[in-house]
Amino acid sequence: MTTIYLIRHAEAEGNIYRRIHGWYDSVITDNGYLQIKELEKRFSDIPIDAVYSSDLFRTKTTARALYLPKGLELQVDPGLREFNFGLWEDLSWGEARRRDEAGLALFNASSPLFQAPGGERFADLGARMERTLQTIVKRHPGEAVAVFSHGTAIRQMVISALGIRPEDWHTRSHSDNTGVTELQWDGTRFYLLQEGDCSHLSPELSTLNRQAWWRKKASGTGDINLWYRPVNPEEEGETYLAARREAWTTVHGHGPLFDGEGFLRDAHTHAGRMEWGLTAAMAGERLAGVLQLDPQRYEENNAGYIAFCYMTPETRAKALGVQLIGQAVSVFRPMGREYLRLRCASYNEPAQRFYQRYGFYKIGVEQGNRVPLDILEKYIGYDYDKAQWRGNAT
Repeated sequence: MTTIYLIRHAEAEGNIYRRIHGWYDSVITDNGYLQIKELEKRFSDIPIDAVYSSDLFRTKTTARALYLPKGLELQVDPGLREFNFGLWEDLSWGEARRRDEAGLALFNASSPLFQAPGGERFADLGARMERTLQTIVKRHPGEAVAVFSHGTAIRQMVISALGIRPEDWHTRSHSDNTGVTELQWDGTRFYLLQEGDCSHLSPELSTLNRQAWWRKKASGTGDINLWYRPVNPEEEGETYLAARREAWTTVHGHGPLFDGEGFLRDAHTHAGRMEWGLTAAMAGERLAGVLQLDPQRYEENNAGYIAFCYMTPETRAKALGVQLIGQAVSVFRPMGREYLRLRCASYNEPAQRFYQRYGFYKIGVEQGNRVPLDILEKYIGYDYDKAQWRGNAT
């Protein structure tokens, strides 16, 4: 018998930003690095003869929990990649719903009829995964092999290997990040021993336990996934200024320091520099927030600047603000930026806690036009050593 530990990658951006990351190469979150440490402890006394991974950063990074301490070489196989979402890659789930609500419903129902535009069907994914796993196990008869892959890919692999009927695909559960599925191969077929086990994770580290969409699914309530549209300050200047004024008074109180003309002038400048310089975050047809980005400030530091990140009072405290951070990443990463930066008043404690929770660190202080501001920075690149340092600092 060959034993296969099929392991989902640690928490990655798509899991918390609520974006569609199949073949898109996302990175691990700070919480994900903590999950990786626990995974390493779990396997410390379990013999492993070989380690495989998909060729994406989030799986290769998670695989370090096993192949480094055990002195093994990581073997990379793109056949272990996640579901290929084609033209949906890196869209927000809210944008996918806006573009194709019927198609998204098919995906959520695990329908065999679903196919992302330019992407795969579930059956294609299952066949690809089973074919790749069979190739791997035939190289390692009688050994124990760890294989790092992705949530939907692992789920569909189990479905394919066990011969589960398409009408029953929806009954298979979702694995948490770093969940372990154990299979055995007898030379002819796979046997399932355990599926998606996360006994190594505390409730505080569990991604599903921390996610609003999962809790709402369990309670039967709906999920809120945002979509985004550019804002023309000529047409929506008053709406923008109302958001700015509300944010200002919430943090600084009422007083003469609010410079509406200056804020609006900056909005015109940033909207003129790129399409997403001024962005409305939408929950359905309702404004949920505003995101203002500047590609020039801190460009010499290879950073993209978030000039304004705002959620409306009705949408605060609903775990939605992190989706705006995801939108900023998706704008600046294709520009080659390795960091996000923003400025925040030191006494704005709710914002400081929020940004720290999602990977921002104080790197300095600047005197703003109105008040002193902390400079906060988040690493969004693919340098493992930089990313790991941030994760270990949590």
